[in-house]
Amino acid sequence: MGGIPMNKNNKPLAIKDYVSWFEIPAIDFNQAVYFYNHIFGIEMIQNVTDVNATAYFPVKSGIGGAVIAGPGSIPSDKGPLIYLNGGNDLNDVLNKIEEAGGRIVMQKTFISEDAGYFAIFIDSQGNKLALHSKN
Repeated sequence: MGGIPMNKNNKPLAIKDYVSWFEIPAIDFNQAVYFYNHIFGIEMIQNVTDVNATAYFPVKSGIGGAVIAGPGSIPSDKGPLIYLNGGNDLNDVLNKIEEAGGRIVMQKTFISEDAGYFAIFIDSQGNKLALHSKN
């Protein structure tokens, strides 16, 4: 889904993954955790303190992330777009978004044979995100 990054010497950078962690901001933490638990069919592990609340996406390997609420966690439909893994067919996740309180902005859309498909949605907190799948 992107080009080959180059450094100053025009050699590819030796970085495997350019995303190492992501956080999705929330105002209504419980509603946000419900939303992601529902659309992915998961149970996020939560850590709630006096200052903030975090719910972690369950991963065994690869890139992880969390829903976070607290000072400075302000949902937005502007800024960087995070592509979440839609599994074998992103429609399996996409079809649960509206019943969980989100809104679909762009239905499943073909990119190319190599890249697969994507869709864009607004989560229950107002964050704009995307899904990606090969099928």
